[in-house]
Amino acid sequence: MDLTELTVTLAGLAGPSGFEGPVGEYAAAWLAPFADEVKRDVLGNVMAFKRCGAAGAKTVMLAAHIDEIGFVVTGAANGFLSIDTLGGVDLRMLPAREVMVLTDPPLFGVIDTMPPHVLSEAEQGRAIEKKKLCIDVGLSQEEAVRRVPIGTPVVYAAACGPLGEDKLCGKALDDRSCAAIIMQAFAALSEKDLNVDLCCLLSTQEEVGMRGAAVAANAVGPDAAIVVDVTHAKTPDGPEAPCQCGKGAAIGIGPNMNPALTRELRRLAEEKAIAFQLEAVPGGHSGTDAAAIQIAREGVATALISLPMKYMHTPVEVVSLADMQAVLALIVAYIEGLEG
Repeated sequence: MDLTELTVTLAGLAGPSGFEGPVGEYAAAWLAPFADEVKRDVLGNVMAFKRCGAAGAKTVMLAAHIDEIGFVVTGAANGFLSIDTLGGVDLRMLPAREVMVLTDPPLFGVIDTMPPHVLSEAEQGRAIEKKKLCIDVGLSQEEAVRRVPIGTPVVYAAACGPLGEDKLCGKALDDRSCAAIIMQAFAALSEKDLNVDLCCLLSTQEEVGMRGAAVAANAVGPDAAIVVDVTHAKTPDGPEAPCQCGKGAAIGIGPNMNPALTRELRRLAEEKAIAFQLEAVPGGHSGTDAAAIQIAREGVATALISLPMKYMHTPVEVVSLADMQAVLALIVAYIEGLEG
């Protein structure tokens, strides 16, 4: 399975924050043939290990998260499901959005919206209030209560597929595209004679506070970590963004990143002609799992490689396949070159 196919498969699975089970099960099974050991912890994190066999070997962690933003059912009235958000959902784009309610079997639904004919001019330019969000699943009140328990998760009903010649578009590419990258890196490196032990972490609950990564990093205690997540790419109507889709891996620079590790990644990218761009990440918090991993135990030398993304936290997230390949190549080159 190549990188594109793996990404499309992962993005197509349903796994909002706190409900990542199907994604974790698939990823654990996929990684098993390449690993000496695969573990899942109480938070649902997936950790695959490849050990080099050397006494006292250092451990390097590759990390990406597998949860996606979504919703949770909070009740039902007149057959309409009331919901609240899981993670950073943009309320502006929700009216008339298609969703999947993750019952068994799943139910297709649409988020309620008022037609423009009955809205005032002020209402037309305003995002819907969270407390007014509800999903129409076409059921009576009795059937809705029976078939959709409170606490049922909900995700966008959106496929992942090609956009143009070099792009993928769909839901959950934050961060399943990056999860696919580190899974492919782990598989490629499993065939190499390494001088370090390798841990591939697919973390849960990043969108609600980097909870899975914090637990896993404290459990594993890596000496170094490379976190892979998405970053904002430039769009015509957006604010000025330093990164662009199609320009390569984005190497983060800031307090959340270890300077020596960051410099080495940049040196390798230049030496091996891997397309890259630089991203300043000011402040002590990158908004990624790197923030949790860096301060685990006595501290972890952490780097952040980002994948530029357009339309983040929407059902139409867009990434470049060339950028994904650049991130993959840079990770593999770094791990291969480590001498312990």
